[in-house]
Amino acid sequence: MASRPTRRETRLDQPYERSRSMRGSYDPERFGHISEKVARYIGSWAFIAWMTVVVSAWVLINTVGPEAWHVDPFPFIFLTLLLSLQASYAAPLILLAQNRQSDRDRVQYQEDRLRTERLLADSDYLAREIAALRLALGEVATRDYIRGELRDMVSDLREHIDSLNLDDEPDARDHTHDQ
Repeated sequence: MASRPTRRETRLDQPYERSRSMRGSYDPERFGHISEKVARYIGSWAFIAWMTVVVSAWVLINTVGPEAWHVDPFPFIFLTLLLSLQASYAAPLILLAQNRQSDRDRVQYQEDRLRTERLLADSDYLAREIAALRLALGEVATRDYIRGELRDMVSDLREHIDSLNLDDEPDARDHTHDQ
């Protein structure tokens, strides 16, 4: 069994082993997730409806209800205290949820900006490549150009053949008359 090193035997290149604390530890991510759920519920119509029902019931019980049930008479000081307590807890939770959402939005914005920059770089590259291809194709003979040139050559050859035939025909006539 290896004994635990004493304070003098600890090495400086090793992290110091922390002792257990009496304080409880909390996970900030879990706390943030819970605060978002609470903020989402507080901002819902269901919460507004339940809050309206509770406050209405409180006011009705303390004004119209039997005298024995009046725990908070007309100025409703206790109700005001409860609503203030609820608001004092709700406000920081809502702010925490908003901060987390703004952090997520900022990360999303940065990712979108980087993606947009990559797309712009890609489109610039493709535009340059297309321009280079157009320049290269300007020097290459197209199918229509070759067809036109071949038609011109065929018509030139026909004219030349016709002119040769015309030149040969009088000689052929002269030979037929001589015989």
